[in-house]
Amino acid sequence: MRSQPHVLGIVLAGGEGKRLYPLTMDRAKPAVPFGGAYRLIDFVLSNLVNGGYEQICVLTQYKSHSLDKHISQTWWSSGFHGEFITPVPAQQRLGPRWYTGSADAIYQSMNLIYDEEPDYIVVFGADHVYRMDPAQMVEAHIASGAAVTVAGIRVARAEAVAFGCIDADPDNKITEFIEKPADPPGTVDDPDVTFASMGNYVFTANALVEMLKTDAADPDSDHDMGGDIIPAFVARGEAYVYDFNDNVVPGQTERDRGYWRDVGTLDSFYDAHMDLVSENPVFNLYNKRWPIRGETSHLPPAKFVRGGTANDSVVGAGTVIAGATVHGSVLSNNVFIDEGAVVQGSVLMPGVRIGKNAVVRNAILDKNVRIVDGGQLGVDLEHDRDRFVVSPGGIVTVGKNQIVD
Repeated sequence: MRSQPHVLGIVLAGGEGKRLYPLTMDRAKPAVPFGGAYRLIDFVLSNLVNGGYEQICVLTQYKSHSLDKHISQTWWSSGFHGEFITPVPAQQRLGPRWYTGSADAIYQSMNLIYDEEPDYIVVFGADHVYRMDPAQMVEAHIASGAAVTVAGIRVARAEAVAFGCIDADPDNKITEFIEKPADPPGTVDDPDVTFASMGNYVFTANALVEMLKTDAADPDSDHDMGGDIIPAFVARGEAYVYDFNDNVVPGQTERDRGYWRDVGTLDSFYDAHMDLVSENPVFNLYNKRWPIRGETSHLPPAKFVRGGTANDSVVGAGTVIAGATVHGSVLSNNVFIDEGAVVQGSVLMPGVRIGKNAVVRNAILDKNVRIVDGGQLGVDLEHDRDRFVVSPGGIVTVGKNQIVD
């Protein structure tokens, strides 16, 4: 007999991530490498597993091969106690069509809910960087008696125009859920900030099933969780907000408490990496009490030879810095930087090779990119724009397997 409520985790990992192109040219957004040793999906899965939830379905759709492979290699479990973490591809169970929205993805996968018969369903997104104990949110949901609880993070009202925004009463009941409003509502206790939706939800299982059926029968619906399902519960008075500030993760510091980044653009993806590299980082990867589980590379330790140095940087396993200078950068595993090269403020993914006397500044290099001897990137942005993607913030991004001279 269960002593705790039966909770099923559903991770929505089907996003194309068009704004992260070329990093999403041949992989789903949740599979994009991050932080030198992880992929974006590792953050939500680590949060769920650390919180005690180990029955997790990851719904995939676009370019999912590398994501499926990563989950099977990194997140396998014995299943001895009924635990599983499994990718679930779009299967066209309800006819010859793919998912038409995030709500439709769950509706077409309703067999997962019927098989598990959970009391509550945790539905989280797969492409944010943060730490969170979902069990605390589930407890708050159960105590409220709500049909759905939406995780809200406090953001300045001026920044909230880019998010789904939550207006709630003093009891945390949501009175309005508005997508990207021109005039975001303030919170009850602070008119200068707004609750922005984090895209994380806890549902009472029966209520979600019935709402998904109703939504599926509505020809005018976009079948989206944030755009259709949540507003429908709000209209019924059955939706509550959970303040992310109330979530306490073991081992967190005051500096990284409440950290959450939506890395949906190249600039935000780059900025989140820069949050990792200082001595006292805004987001601390070294919290042993709430670890982020990533790939096991089976590579030797990083090595510095011929006077090579790396300052204020993250350096992955198997990386060799041979007489080169690295500053303020994140280097993944199996990177090689040759003599005289300079790398500043950059993100280098696995397998990158930097030639002798090359210069790389403010750049993101995808897997297996090679900079030839004497090559330059991020030095002449006008020249770079003719060859590569340059973000509004001036970050040069090079797709997989390219050669830069």
